[in-house]
Amino acid sequence: MAVGRALSKIETQITSRQLPAWLRGFVRNRESGLVVAALVIGIASGGLVALMGWIVQHLHEVLFNLPAGQRLSATFHVPRWRALLIPILGGLVLTGMARYARRMSGRLADAIEANALFGGRLSLTGSLLVTAQTIVSCGTGASVGLEAGYAQISAAVASRLGLSLAARRGDLRLLVACGAAGAIAAAFGAPLAGAFYGFEVVLGTYTVSALAPVATSALVASLVARNFEGTAFLIRPGSLSTLGAGDLVHIVAIGVLCGFAGILLMLAVAGSETAFKRLRIPAPWRTPIGGAMVGGMGILTPQVLGAGHGAMTIDLVASLAPLTLVGLILLKGTAAAVSLGSGFRGGLFYASLLIGALIGRLYADLGFQLYPDLAFDPDVAALTGMAALATGVIGAPITMTALALETTGNFAITLAALIAVVVSSLIVRELFGYSFATWRFHLRGETIRGPHDIGWMRELSVKTLMRPDARTAPQDLSLREARLKFPLGSVKHIAAVDGTGRYAGMVMLDDLHTAPLDRGGDPLSTLCRFTDRILQPWMTVREALDLFEKSEADALVVVDHEATRRVIGTMTEAHALRRYGEELERLQPDSVLR
Repeated sequence: MAVGRALSKIETQITSRQLPAWLRGFVRNRESGLVVAALVIGIASGGLVALMGWIVQHLHEVLFNLPAGQRLSATFHVPRWRALLIPILGGLVLTGMARYARRMSGRLADAIEANALFGGRLSLTGSLLVTAQTIVSCGTGASVGLEAGYAQISAAVASRLGLSLAARRGDLRLLVACGAAGAIAAAFGAPLAGAFYGFEVVLGTYTVSALAPVATSALVASLVARNFEGTAFLIRPGSLSTLGAGDLVHIVAIGVLCGFAGILLMLAVAGSETAFKRLRIPAPWRTPIGGAMVGGMGILTPQVLGAGHGAMTIDLVASLAPLTLVGLILLKGTAAAVSLGSGFRGGLFYASLLIGALIGRLYADLGFQLYPDLAFDPDVAALTGMAALATGVIGAPITMTALALETTGNFAITLAALIAVVVSSLIVRELFGYSFATWRFHLRGETIRGPHDIGWMRELSVKTLMRPDARTAPQDLSLREARLKFPLGSVKHIAAVDGTGRYAGMVMLDDLHTAPLDRGGDPLSTLCRFTDRILQPWMTVREALDLFEKSEADALVVVDHEATRRVIGTMTEAHALRRYGEELERLQPDSVLR
């Protein structure tokens, strides 16, 4: 508690403290200012990625008694008691951390959610907690990747810098994308892939003005991380053949397999989470039990422990039997699903790369055994599967194509990856409709389909758009008296209320003055429309427009609450459409990638 209060106090002080006015003006008024800010973000991102990787590697070496520099998932043997006990201990630590996390409800948004809903605002305190949870999860052997933690803390630092610079909403979202781009570029030593990750996954758009900052951050971050960690290529195949026209069938087949595998993997994570809840296991014990399950699989093969960096390096150069490859695919997928479903923190990025590469390798090996004359190069198949499955899970086709290019430096392989990526992406979008991140949002009830800025739509509410000067009249007022009280031209509509002040319906002034004179003694309620069609202040402009369409009304009354129905204002469809259109027009130049 004391630590939490201290962190929150520090964050409040940082948030309220802005950098000098001349520096804020430089960033707000010049594109070069954003590039300078992106350069700082890139340096920070590269350093943070290197630091997190170093911490996790040393945790593995200490907890699992590994030689210096030895990757956990590349270890051929881990003592059974370590493989089983350490993930359980990690689960217990996370249970304790989760108690503090629950007190921060609503603040633990990731970079995608922050850009979609909050205009790029990320909690630094919450992000530090998420990062610590990710380090503990991966450091104790859970089958999750650090990439989510990399992107979280880098984006949070970028957001905090942007707030200190008083950056505009659009610029703040761009800086958050710079942070995430730098994180991925540093993690894989791939600045091009990192930059496209920022555009596709975190920003959701591509503009010429955004290219320089995002590319700068990605390039600088990869250089900084490489200075600490050395080169970081995922796969270094000995030789890669050029592709011919006959290879197209193999590439498409791998894309199809990986598309369906990606859907199954995402459903498995959701199913695992649901299963832990339905088993009525007390919440504090879910993560330790999940750790025990992962540890049990780790006894079978240490390759399921951790993100899988070491497993990638050995599996794709070793001669493994097809049955062994099938076992590794199933075990890694199950371990990742159990880890995330039971409460460990991390991502599926690296797991999807590893599983995709194994699927590609399995396809090539089976093809060679069944039809040797039509066999496909196993290295090409592995890289193609890696890109295809990760695309289905992460939802970033250009990112994975760029990663294939930077991994191999071979344009023929990049073309193969691009074809498989397109096929996999099409299958996932058509049959599933979500990436892993947006799928998790969907399960939480959020209507987020990507990082596109929809927060403005929630901020543009009925409360901000309504006119508070609604004219009301008792519903039992006679039409004759109402004509005298509301002459033509005075108002367009009247809200009729009952004796207790509750809304009873809307009367159009034209209806009032065109009613037959012999009906002058009739009550105003006889002309009421839209008695059950009401707007409430919390509704978004989109919800209001939907109600206007259903009601076929030009104007509706706003009430304080559905239960009390006290009239507090009116709102016209024309005004709502105009404001909605203005916001769309403002955002339209950014809506290039979708």
